[in-house]
Amino acid sequence: MDLYLLLKAVHVVGATVLLGTGAGIAFFMLMAHRTGQPALIAHTARVVVIADTVFTATAVVIQPITGAALAHVVGYPLLSGWIGLSLVLYVVTGLCWLPVVWIQIRLRDLADAAARAGQPLPERYHRLFRAWFVLGFPAFAAVLAIVWLMLARPSF
Repeated sequence: MDLYLLLKAVHVVGATVLLGTGAGIAFFMLMAHRTGQPALIAHTARVVVIADTVFTATAVVIQPITGAALAHVVGYPLLSGWIGLSLVLYVVTGLCWLPVVWIQIRLRDLADAAARAGQPLPERYHRLFRAWFVLGFPAFAAVLAIVWLMLARPSF
C-alpha cells in the first residue's frame, strides 16, 4: 500500500470515528437524560466521557495530521478552497466540543451526587444539559459539512 492510500484510509477511519462517536454519544446521553434517573444518567455519562477520551480525542488529533499529510502528498494548498473551509469548520467543531466534554463531566458528577443522595437531578444539571444539547447542533453540522467537503471537493 502506498503512502497516499494509507493516509487516506486512516483519515477516513478518523472521520468515521468522529461522526459515529458524536452521533452515538448524543443518542445515548439523550436517551439516558429522558429517563430522569440519576443513577442511569451518571452511568451513561461515565461511559460517554470514556468514549470521548478514547475515541473522539484520538480522532481529533489524527484528523489534522493525516489531512495535512494528504494535502502535502497530493499538492493541495492547506489554507484555501474546500480544505481551508474544512479547517474553519474543524475549529468551530472544536470550540463546541471542548465545552461539551467539560459539561459531560459535570453532568456525570451532578447525576452521580443526586443518585447517591437519593435526590432528583438539580436545576444546574438541567441548565448544563440544555447547553450540552444546543452545542451539539453546530458541532455535528460542522462535521457533516466537513465530510461533504472531503467527498465533493468543490472548487471555490
